[in-house]
Amino acid sequence: MPYLAQELLLEMKSEGFLPNSSTLAALMLCYADNGLLPQAQAIWEEIINSSFVPSIQIVSDLFDAYGRMGHFDEVIKILDQVSLRNLSLLPAVYSLAISCFGKGGQLELMENTIKEMVSRGYIVDSATGNAFIRYYSIFGSLKEMENAYGRLKRSRLLLEEEGIRAMSFAYIKEKKFYKLGEFLRDEGLGRKNVGNLLWNLLLLSYAANFKMKSLQREFVRMVEAGFRPDLTTFNIRALAFSRMSLLWDLHLSLEHMKHEKVTPDLVTYGCFVDAYLDKRLGRNLNFALNKMNLDDCPVVLTDPFVFEVLGKGDFQASSEAFLEFKGPGELKYRQLIAIYLKKQYRKDQIFWNY
Repeated sequence: MPYLAQELLLEMKSEGFLPNSSTLAALMLCYADNGLLPQAQAIWEEIINSSFVPSIQIVSDLFDAYGRMGHFDEVIKILDQVSLRNLSLLPAVYSLAISCFGKGGQLELMENTIKEMVSRGYIVDSATGNAFIRYYSIFGSLKEMENAYGRLKRSRLLLEEEGIRAMSFAYIKEKKFYKLGEFLRDEGLGRKNVGNLLWNLLLLSYAANFKMKSLQREFVRMVEAGFRPDLTTFNIRALAFSRMSLLWDLHLSLEHMKHEKVTPDLVTYGCFVDAYLDKRLGRNLNFALNKMNLDDCPVVLTDPFVFEVLGKGDFQASSEAFLEFKGPGELKYRQLIAIYLKKQYRKDQIFWNY
C-alpha cells in the first residue's frame, strides 16, 4: 500500500521524526515494485543526498525492480549518481548494473558498463566476468559469445561451472558439437575444481552423433587422467549404447558401475529396458535386471544437460509421467517395469488385431 505508506511518512515528518535509512529504503522499494518511478527516484535522491550510505543490498533490490519493468534508463541514472559521489560501493554497483542489463538482454548496455568500469581502474572480478559470459551465451550469437570468452581468457579469469554450462548449452542449442569439444579442450580437461563436468560434456559431444569409438577413447582418457566416472558419465555412455543396441557394452558398463560403487537411476534402468525391447528380447530382460536392485525407489540423478542432447528414453519418459500421480516411495523399479511391459504388450496386441 504505497499511498498509505506515503501518508504515514508525511505524518512522521510533521511530528518532527526523521525516518532512518531502512524506513526510506523500504518505502523506495515499495514504490519501485508498484511502478511508481518518480516517487522511488525522489526517495533515492533523499537517501543519497543525506548522510545515509545505501547498502549494496538496497541497490541490488532497486535494480531488480527496475530491471523487471524494463526501466534500464533509471539504472543508468543511479549508476551515474553513485559514480559522481565516488562512493566506496561503486565497484559493486557496477557489477550489479552489468548483471541487471545482462538479465534483461541489454548486451550493448552491459558492454558499455563494463568498459566504463575498467576505464575507471576497477578490476572485473570472477563473478562479474562469468555473468558477462553467461548473458552473452543466452542473448548473443555464438560469435559474440566466443569473443567475450576470448576477452575473459586474456584477463586470466577462470570460467566457473555456471559459465561453462551456459556456453556449452549455447553450442548444444545450435548443435555445434565439434565446437563444443574445442571449447572444452581449450578450457582444460584437467581442471579438478569443476568435477567431471568438462569430461561429461566432452563425452556427450561424441554421444550426440553416436561416434562410439571416439566416445570410448575419451572415456579411457578420462579415467587415465585420474577422474572417477560418476552416474552422469555412465548414463551418457549407456544412452548411446542403448540407442545403438550394443547390449554387451551396456552389460560391461553396468559391471564398471558396480566396481565404482555407482548406483543406477531411472535413466540406467530405462537404457536396458528400451534396448532389450527394441531388439525384441523382452523375455531376456531379467538377465540384465537381476543384476540391479529392483526394490529401490525410482529416482533421476543424472545431470539434466544429458537430456538436452540425447532426450529421454521411452521407458524413462513413460515412468516419469506415471510417477507424477504417485506419492514418493509408493512404487519400486520392479512395479514400474511390470506396468511398462504390460502396456507395451497391450500396444502390440492392438497393432496385430488391426
